[in-house]
Amino acid sequence: MSLMPKLSTILLLSASLIAASDADIVAFLKKGIGSNPNVSNLQIEVNGKKALPGMNGWQAYFVSINADVKQGSDSRHIIQNGTYFVNGDIIAPELVNLKTGSRLNDTVAPDFNTAFYTKANLISGSSEAKNKVAIFSDPLCPFCRKFVPEALDYMSKYPQIFAVYYYHFPLTGLHPAAATLTKAAIAAEQNGTDNAVIGLYKVDVNANEKDDQKILDAFNRTFKTKISLADIKRPSVVKQFDMDQNIAQSMMVAGTPTVFFNGQKDPSKTKYKDVKVK
Repeated sequence: MSLMPKLSTILLLSASLIAASDADIVAFLKKGIGSNPNVSNLQIEVNGKKALPGMNGWQAYFVSINADVKQGSDSRHIIQNGTYFVNGDIIAPELVNLKTGSRLNDTVAPDFNTAFYTKANLISGSSEAKNKVAIFSDPLCPFCRKFVPEALDYMSKYPQIFAVYYYHFPLTGLHPAAATLTKAAIAAEQNGTDNAVIGLYKVDVNANEKDDQKILDAFNRTFKTKISLADIKRPSVVKQFDMDQNIAQSMMVAGTPTVFFNGQKDPSKTKYKDVKVK
């Protein structure tokens, strides 16, 4: 469930902030979202902000929203990230380039936190390489299954030029099998399996499969391993899996593949091809 559509209407109709501070933004959003009687335990934080290039006075605010939302007789906890654009006394949930039709929500993101370039996420190249590429991907995402192997195959040929950092980001709402599959890959990596990420994109499994053992069987057939249900529940596996999800949330990642090139979000996903390698 998304809180954004209802909130977007509220913002467009009643935006009236003057010299907004972070506290003003939070208070305004709480008032809009909190007016929904089905929302409780609402928490909103501004995680960061940045000026919009070429747009004098406009800033993008990166916001995290946590709330319990009642749905019929059930209640579920919602964690969402949102980008809001502020200029003086105006706040908007969306900005669109009139000439290109592109949404700034899709292109503007926080600068990549250098603390997230960890040894555990480095899958290709040297950490000293000039160009750092961060990839968030779901191995069962159709576009990822084409993009990731091709990108890794290219950049792995130039380990002194590209450091590639990979973050597991299964979209379980679309591909239920992806979470178990990625945990199996993490477990295999910890057990010493090489190139587990590349192999992930070769596993033949139904994306809608929910039987963990069937998913592991498919994984083990591909990797010639014996990853078990106990393996994917190991604390070290769960810790790495959760860390990747937390990093994705911090960087406002919502879809896959999402790519950051040298600290900046790369909507084209092809900036690595512009680097002179010879």
